[in-house]
Amino acid sequence: MAVRLNYVKAAPGAYQVMSQLEKYVRNCGLESSLLELVKTRASQLNGCAYCLDMHTKDARAAGESEQRIYLLSAWREAPFYSERERAALEWAEALTLIADNHVPDDIYERVAPHFTDEELVNLTLAVNTINAWNRFAISFRTEVGTYQPKQAVTH
Repeated sequence: MAVRLNYVKAAPGAYQVMSQLEKYVRNCGLESSLLELVKTRASQLNGCAYCLDMHTKDARAAGESEQRIYLLSAWREAPFYSERERAALEWAEALTLIADNHVPDDIYERVAPHFTDEELVNLTLAVNTINAWNRFAISFRTEVGTYQPKQAVTH
């Protein structure tokens, strides 16, 4: 598919605001591995090829296993995710598909014990941010396959 529009060049201010949200999310205290799982799962649900390419590459570069990445769409049946990760994935799915379910009380009650109030707000922002990135990439057909992750820092 041909790129429709380079949104970074068309509206640098909008891109800057999104980048600031992303910077906050990356530094909010939630585990980077958890954030990559959430970003990947939301991108799967939204069908965002660019973000799937990016976040699976970032997850692998950060040491995530191929097995966990491959089975992410079936996380409920796979034994490779912690209870906290499962809660985050359930929250990500509920928020990404919010028009379908409006986040029922039973989901909140299952998810909330795994996070502090601040963490749950930050997780919600992380999900909202990846959903916004997905909508930019899908709408404007961002070129898929060119993203290269930053190398993990080793000491």
